[in-house]
Amino acid sequence: MWRMTLELAPWMLLGAAIAGAMYAFLPQGLMQRLLGGKGAVWKSVLVGVPLPLCSCAVIPVGLGLKRQGATSGASVAFLIATPQTGVDSVLVTAGLLGWPLALFKVATALLTGLAGGWLTDAVTPKKFSLPVLDSGAPVAKDASFIARLRSGAAHADDLVRSIWKWLALGVVLSATITAFVPEDWLAGLGAYGGAAAMGAALALSLPLYVCATASVPIAASLAAAGLPTGAVIVFLMAGPASNAATIGAVYRGLGWRPLVAYLSTIVVGSIAGGMLYDTWLGGTRLTLTATDHLHHHEHGGAWWEIAAAVALIAWIAWCALRDLKKSSTHETPLADVGNPSCCSSDSEAKTACH
Repeated sequence: MWRMTLELAPWMLLGAAIAGAMYAFLPQGLMQRLLGGKGAVWKSVLVGVPLPLCSCAVIPVGLGLKRQGATSGASVAFLIATPQTGVDSVLVTAGLLGWPLALFKVATALLTGLAGGWLTDAVTPKKFSLPVLDSGAPVAKDASFIARLRSGAAHADDLVRSIWKWLALGVVLSATITAFVPEDWLAGLGAYGGAAAMGAALALSLPLYVCATASVPIAASLAAAGLPTGAVIVFLMAGPASNAATIGAVYRGLGWRPLVAYLSTIVVGSIAGGMLYDTWLGGTRLTLTATDHLHHHEHGGAWWEIAAAVALIAWIAWCALRDLKKSSTHETPLADVGNPSCCSSDSEAKTACH
C-alpha cells in the first residue's frame, strides 16, 4: 500500500493543483462556455489526449471541469481519453512497442473518449444533470494573486474531500491485486487463446492503478512472456483509463448513469481495440526492449515521492476528521452538496435528502 501511495500521490497532488489553478485563474464561466454546449465532447477529447495526466491526476481535473460547467459527457470523455495517452506515453510506446501500436493507441483513446462522452450525454437527461458547483463565492476579476491562490486551494480541497474515501479504497484494492496476482498469470493465459487472455487482462486492469507511461514497459514484458497482442492492447487501454479510485470518483462526482457509460465504453472499447489490432495489425512485430514486469517495483522512493505521499495521507486524514466532525454534529454531509433538494427551504425535502 505504501508503494502504491508513492506511485499515485505526486500525480494526485498535481491533478488537484491543476484543478485549483483552473478554477482560480481562468475567467469565470469559460469552461461552461467551452465544454457546456455543442461540440463539448469533441473539445474535451482534443484537449485531453495530449495531456500527460495519469488516471489519478485526471480525477480532480475531470471533476473540476464538471463543477465549472462542463457537461457530464465532456467530463467523462476527458476522464477516458486523457489517461490513456499523452506526449510522453506515445514516445515511450513507440520506442518499446513500435510506432504502429503507438498510433493505434492514440486513435483508440480518441474514439473511446468520444464514444464515452456521447453515450453519457445520451443516457443522462438534462433533468438528472448535477448543477454547477463552486467552492464558495466566484473569484473576483480584480482579486489579488494571493486571493486567487487561496480560492484555488479551497476548490482543490473541496474536490479531494469529496472523493477521499474512494481514493483510499482504490489504493487498497490496487495494492491487493498487485501483491496477490501471480507474476506469470497473465502471460500464461496466452495458451488458452486470445479471448481468454483479453478477458483476464480486462478484469485485472480495470481496478488496477497504472499510468499510461508506466503501463508500456509492463505490457512489453507481458508480450515478451507470450501474452497475445490483443490482450496487450486491452491492458494498455483499460489499465490507464480506469482504476478503483477513478470508478468511485466518477460515481461520487457524476452519478450512476455516467459511471455505467464510462465503464461500458472502457470494457467494449478495449476488447474491440484488441480484436481490431489482431485483425489489422496482428502481423506487426512489436519492439520488446523492456525488462520491467508487473510486480517489479522499488520499495523505496525519491524524496519528492515520499513527500507527496506523506502530504496526500495527511490531506486525506484531515478530510476524514472534518467529515467525522460534520457527522457528529449532524450537519449536512458533503455527499449531499449539489442535491437541489438540500438547498430547498422545504423541511420535508431536506429530511428526505438527509
